Order: sequence, then structure tokens, then C-alpha cells
Amino acid sequence: MTKPSRRKPSLKRRLFKWATIFFTVITLIFVAVLAYVARGALYNRYVRFPKEAAAWDTIRANLKPVTLDDGWGAYRGNCHSHCYISHDSQVPFEDVLAALKIAERDFIFMSDHTVDDIADYSIQWKGLKDGILFVRGYEMGYGFMPWGLPDDTRLKKSEDVEVLSRQIEEKGGVLFFAHSEEERRWDLPGLDGMEIYNLHTDTKDEEGNYLLLILGDIILSLDRYPDQVIRVFFDRQTEILANWDELNKTRKIVGIQGTDAHQNNGFVGIYTEAGTLRIDDTSPDTVAEFELNFFTRNLLRLFFGSFYEGDEVFRFQLDPYERMVRYSATHILANELTEEALIDSLKQGRVFVGFDMIADCRGFVFFAEDGQNKAVMGESMVLSDTVRLRAAAPHAGRFTIVHDGKAIQQFTGTELDWHPSEPGNYRVEVELLILDEWVPWIYSNPLKLTR
Repeated sequence: MTKPSRRKPSLKRRLFKWATIFFTVITLIFVAVLAYVARGALYNRYVRFPKEAAAWDTIRANLKPVTLDDGWGAYRGNCHSHCYISHDSQVPFEDVLAALKIAERDFIFMSDHTVDDIADYSIQWKGLKDGILFVRGYEMGYGFMPWGLPDDTRLKKSEDVEVLSRQIEEKGGVLFFAHSEEERRWDLPGLDGMEIYNLHTDTKDEEGNYLLLILGDIILSLDRYPDQVIRVFFDRQTEILANWDELNKTRKIVGIQGTDAHQNNGFVGIYTEAGTLRIDDTSPDTVAEFELNFFTRNLLRLFFGSFYEGDEVFRFQLDPYERMVRYSATHILANELTEEALIDSLKQGRVFVGFDMIADCRGFVFFAEDGQNKAVMGESMVLSDTVRLRAAAPHAGRFTIVHDGKAIQQFTGTELDWHPSEPGNYRVEVELLILDEWVPWIYSNPLKLTR
């Protein structure tokens, strides 16, 4: 019996087969490459971030109230923040207040961009609003951030640097520098302080391929681990801290944090009266506008629900105001929540910076003690054989004593008690142990021991 011959596949079937194999291989290669490029973001999403979030929760659960008393009250708030007055922010004061209440802040020092070259101190919120203190201020040329000025103050951003500094001083204000990574007039007589940490500054080194990896974290993890995603940007700003320590050898320069909150890293989709979808970033600028037809309009409604002319269809925001003000804080020692009291303490240096997003820093104290006498941050005391440096924090960590810019002693626990033998500036850094890594948590301002 003759075996039937197999029929050869048609050319069309063979082309289809090889096309299928080709596109399958290409797809697998693309997926493999994508997985390789995003391996860090995938690891963060499924390994690092869950462990980090659990570690933060464990730290917060092990709160130990501080019993050591420095004799001062303390208030927690934010410096260097923007609202709708700035050209690159849309946030109304009412939303700023709501964010501060959620974050349990006591005050905010505003630093809006000038309008038509003028810093007009009459147009911002001032004073207590629902228990939160608003202090007027602007971010100007040369990195100037002046606070504590009279309501009728109008400063020109383009004014000569020394003239502007003198005007601020004559009006009784304090002058701080924003963005301390940039070139500044560090010899300026009227300078009171500087940012020793700024989140915007911290993002500037995230360039090139590393930025692509961070975008992977945003895509994969922002919905589930938003705080951990923001913390990916964190680096200890070592050069800025070193410059701060060096400056304090010859003059008092107070260190604060800069929130630099704008709520402008995001985009929003608006269904216009013309029936189009307009995409704005939250700076605010229009990025693109798309014509919609029956299919695309109903596809949007399938994903985002019903909407009508003028409605916001969707919004994505990397930096909501509430998250930014929780990230870090400036803690000021004062005995009342008034602008006068906070400005005075800010000028004197009764201040510490804390990364409260990880764990609440309230309760931290650092002072020099000699019998019944105490000197807190920003103050001075004569060095003697009986002077002790004392500090305490509400969570266990590693305390590092920094003397004139040099780390000289470390203690682990919730308190330190140590006798210094040399005059100079002493400050304390506290770190938390998270996933086997010591992570910066608190930077105190220095106190001074003299002969």
C-alpha cells in the first residue's frame, strides 16, 4: 500500500508561521530587556519597599517619650514653600492649610516667587489660621529668603544684593539662603542662615539612566508605596553640611530645611467645552490637547467614570502638598506660637531639622548642661570640667557628635551624655537603622562652648 505524500504548506502559511515566531521572539527580547532595565524598580516594588515600610512602622511603634527637658517648648513646621502667588504653583492657601493640618504642622514660612519683580508682603496669608501660623516670605534673586518683615514691605528682586540685604536688615527681617548648593554670597553681613537640606536640591543628581530607574519606581510603586518612592531621591547633602560647619567657625549661620513645595510635578486631564481632552501639567502649562470621538470619549468614561464639560477627568501628582510637608520639617524651640517668637528663635539658631516622614522627631533635645545652667542649640556656654553634652530622641538611633565639622563620638540608644574637653561648635546628628543601613533622621544646629 502506497504511503500518502504530505502536502507542503502554502507560502502564505509559512510566512505566517515565521512571522509569528519572529514577533514572539522580538516580544520576549523586549520583555527581557525591559525587565533588565527595570530590575531595580521591580526589586523595590516587591522586596525593598515592603521591607522599608515595615521597618518604618516598627520604628514608629517603638516610641519612647523623652523625659529629658531643655526648658523650651517646640513647634514643628516647614520653610521654603510656595502657593498660587508663585508662577509655577496653583495651590491656594486653603489647600496649604489643609495639607499642614493633615501633616500635623504648627507653622509654615512661605517663600513665593516674586510677581513682576516685586515681593509684596501684603498679599500672603499671615498669622494663625485654624491653629497654624503663616509667616510671609519670598524666594528672590541670589537665593534670598527674607522673613519677619512688616506688612507694607515691597522688595525688588532685581535690586543690588548688598542694598537688598541692608533693606531686609533695616526692616527687622531675617535673611536665609535657599538652594545652598548654588553659588552664594556667604560673606554677606546680613545673612542669618541657610538650607542644609532641600528636596529639590536632592533631585538634581538623579540624571541619565538613573532617572529612568526612578521613573520605573514611580510607575510601579507610587500607588502602593508613595512615601518610599519619594525617599528614593534622598542623599545626605555632605558638601552643604561641610560648608555650613565651616561657616559656623567664624560666624553664626543657622541651618533649616527647605520643603520647596509647589505641587507642580504632575498632570491633569480636562474635558473642555469644545469636547477635547486638554492635558495640563500642574505648573501650570498646557502640554497637549486631543480631539475626542465617540469611541475615545466612552473609553475615557470606562476608565475614569462620567464627566462633563469643564470637568477634571483624571489627575496624577507626584508631589501633593501634604506629602511634601511631611517629608521633612524645621523644628523651632520657642515658648509661644507667634511670628515674633519663632523669628527670634530662628535667628538665634534654636532649631533642628528632622525627616519626620520616617518617624516623628518631636521630643528631640540637645543642650549643654553645667549644674543648673543650660545652653540649647544656638546658644553658648563656658567650657568647664563639669559641662556635659546631653541629647535624647523619641526613637532609638545612632547619635553622632560633630565638633567644628568633624565627627568625634558616637552613641547608640535613645540618649547621650558626654563630657567635651575642647571649645568650639558642637552639633548632633541622629540616624535610624533601616534595613541594615544607618539613615539620617535629625540634624541639630550647633551650640558653642567657649573658654
